[in-house]
Amino acid sequence: MLPLALSAPRSRRGWVSRWSTVAGVRTHARLRTAPVPALPVVMLHGLAVSHRYLMPTADALADRHPVLLPDLPGFGLSAKPPVAYDVPRHAAFVAAWLDAHRLTRVAVLGHSFGAEVAAAVACLRPDAVAALVLASPTTDPAARSRRALIGRWFADLPVEDPRQAAILARDVWDARPWRIWATIGHSVRNRVEEDLRRVQAPTLVLGGDRDPVAPLQWRTRVATLTGGASVTLPGAAHNALTTAGAAAADAIAAHLAILTCASGTTG
Repeated sequence: MLPLALSAPRSRRGWVSRWSTVAGVRTHARLRTAPVPALPVVMLHGLAVSHRYLMPTADALADRHPVLLPDLPGFGLSAKPPVAYDVPRHAAFVAAWLDAHRLTRVAVLGHSFGAEVAAAVACLRPDAVAALVLASPTTDPAARSRRALIGRWFADLPVEDPRQAAILARDVWDARPWRIWATIGHSVRNRVEEDLRRVQAPTLVLGGDRDPVAPLQWRTRVATLTGGASVTLPGAAHNALTTAGAAAADAIAAHLAILTCASGTTG
C-alpha cells in the first residue's frame, strides 16, 4: 500500500505523474494506461486527501481501464489556491481539466467529498460522463453539520486499517488544516440530493459495511435518487477504496462492463 501510494512524482509500476495548468492552477495527476482500449476512469479524492489513498483501487483497476487521478486544487501535489473551492467550483475545474486533456467520454468516480464533486460534474457535463461511481458519498443529511460529520469520522477511525496513517498524514500536511476545515463547511452546505436527482449517467454506489460516515441507509437513498445500483464491500469502512481495493475495482469493472455491452463500444 505505502510504496505505491507515496511514490509520486516518481514512476512506479507503470504509474507516472503529469502536470498541466488548468484554470490558472498547476495541476498534478497520476495516471496509467491500460493494455487494451477501454473507457478511461477519472478518480476524484475526498476533502482532506489526494490521489494517494485511492491508489489500491486505481492499481487494481488499471489492467482493465486507463485510470487518471487528478489532485484537486489545494490538495496533494497540485498548486494551492488562497481559497478553498466549493463543490460547484471543483466541478467546473474538473470539467475544464477533462477538456484540457481531451477526455470526451469517461467514467467519473468520486470518493466521500469527491463523490459530491463527481455528481456535480455528471450534471455539468452529461456529454462527457458516460458512467458514474459514487463511493462512500457524503454528506448524509442525518449528519449535515461540521460537528456531526467530524463525529462520524472519529467513529470511523477505530475500524480503519492503521497502515493508512502515513498516507493520510502526508495528505493533511499538503492540504493544511484551514483548507480542510473550509472544505468541510462546503461539504455540509452542499445539497447533493439536487445533483443526484439530475444525474443521467449509469451510476454505481459503493461503500463498506462498516462505514459510519456514509452508512447503508444513506447509500441506498443515493442509489434510489440516481436510479443506480448499490454494492456493499464486506469488512470495509469509510476508506473502502484504500482497504478493499481489489473488491472495489472488481465492482467498478463489472459496472463498466455492463455499460460497454449496452452501448456496444469501449469508449
